[in-house]
Amino acid sequence: MKKFFYIPLALILAMSFTACDKYLDIEPEGKVIPKTLEENRALITTAYQAFPRHKSRLAFRTDELQLNEYSTDAPYYKDIYIWKDTDADPQTGAYPWIQFYNTIFYTNHIINEGETSITASAEKEQLLGEAHALRAYAYFDLANLYGKPYDHATAANDKAVPLALEVDLEQVFKAVSVQEVYQQVLTDIEAAKNRLNTDTQVLGLNYRFSKAAIFALEARVLLYMNQWKKALEAADKALSYNNSLVDLNTTPSLPNSFDSPESILALEDVYQASLNNAAYIDNDFINTYDQDNDLRFGLYFVQDGSRYKSNKGGDQKFKCSFRVAELYLIKAESLLKTGKTEASKEVLLSLLRNRYTKEHMPSMETAISNMSAEAYEGSLYDERAKELALEGHKWFDLRRTTQQEIKHTFNGDTYTLDKNDPRYTLLYPADAKLNNPDL
Repeated sequence: MKKFFYIPLALILAMSFTACDKYLDIEPEGKVIPKTLEENRALITTAYQAFPRHKSRLAFRTDELQLNEYSTDAPYYKDIYIWKDTDADPQTGAYPWIQFYNTIFYTNHIINEGETSITASAEKEQLLGEAHALRAYAYFDLANLYGKPYDHATAANDKAVPLALEVDLEQVFKAVSVQEVYQQVLTDIEAAKNRLNTDTQVLGLNYRFSKAAIFALEARVLLYMNQWKKALEAADKALSYNNSLVDLNTTPSLPNSFDSPESILALEDVYQASLNNAAYIDNDFINTYDQDNDLRFGLYFVQDGSRYKSNKGGDQKFKCSFRVAELYLIKAESLLKTGKTEASKEVLLSLLRNRYTKEHMPSMETAISNMSAEAYEGSLYDERAKELALEGHKWFDLRRTTQQEIKHTFNGDTYTLDKNDPRYTLLYPADAKLNNPDL
C-alpha cells in the first residue's frame, strides 16, 4: 500500500514547496517541512486545490444527461455512461483515488504536526479545524464512491476504503469498513466544530471551511446515515449562520454561483466545461420541470437546437459544494422521516416560494397540502433532483434511496443499470489494486 499512497505524495510535496521561494530556506540542505502558521496555511491551500473534481463524471451515471455520440469527448465518457466498469476503454476518464489521498495526506501533516509546531492563536485553531473538515469531506466522498451505501445493519461488515491518518512511510494500509470510515468522518467533524472560529467565509475565501460549512457537511453525512433527528439538528445549526434563499421572482440569478447569497462552501467544480461539449440534458429529466412556472428552468438550461444544455456550470464561478437550498431539502426530508409531514411540507414550500412564479404558488401549496405522506415523499425527492440538478448530488442520492433502474442509449444500443445493481458502488481503480493487492 505504501508505494501507491506515499511516493506520489513525496513528489507532490517537493514540487509544491520548491515552487514557492519562501519555503526554500526554511531548513538547511533543501528540507522543506511546513512549521509556521503561514507555511501550513499555504499547505492547506494546496490541499483545497488538490481536492478532486470528480462529480462531473458521476453525472453520466445518472438520469440527468444523455451522451452526445458525435462529440469528440464521447470516448472519454462512453464507458462511464454505459456503466462499463470492468475492462473500460483506456481513453475512459478515471475516477479519483490517489487525488483524494493526496488531499488527506496534506491535512494529516497539518493535524499531526501543526498541533505542536504552530504557535497558539485563533488562526491556528481555524486552520486545524479546516484540516479536520477537509479530511472528513474527502473520506465521506471516498466512502460514497467505493463503499456500499451506509446501512446500519451491514455497515460494520461492508468494505469501504483504507484509512490513512498519519504521514508514515512504513505504514501498510487495508480497506476498513463503511462503519469505520463514517466514524472517522464524524470524529473529524466533531474536532472541526470544536476548532473552527469563522462563522462564514468572506467572498473569495469561501472555498475554505467555516462553522456554517462544517454543520452543512454534518447534516449531509447524517442524512446519508439515516440519522434523521441529528441531521435536522445539524441543518438547523448551519441555517443559523446562513438561511438566505435567492428569490428567483425578484433576482433571476443562479443560486449555485460562488458569489450567491446561498453559497456556504464553494470548493468544487461540480460540472466542468467538457460536459457541455459531450452531453445534452436528458429529455425525461427536462420534462420533469414545469417550463412555464418553474423559474429554475430558464436559468438552469439553455436551448441548443431541439435539445438543452446546462447553464449551471462550465465556469469557475459555479464552484459549489454546499449551499442553503440543500439544507432546506435536508431539513424537509428529515422532518418527513421523523413523522412530521406537515412541518416538512412547510419547509419545502418555503424553498419553492423562491423558485416558482408567485401566480403558480397557491395551486402548488394546495396540491402539496393535500398529498398523502407517500405521494409527498416522491414530490420532495423530485424537487430535490430539480433544485440540485447537475451539482453532483444525483448519483449519491440514487445510491442512498431507490437505486432505481436506469437505461442509457448510445449508438442505437440500449444499456441498463438494474435496480439495486452492484454497479451502484464503484470498483477500486485498476492502478490502486495493482499496487495494493489487499484491496
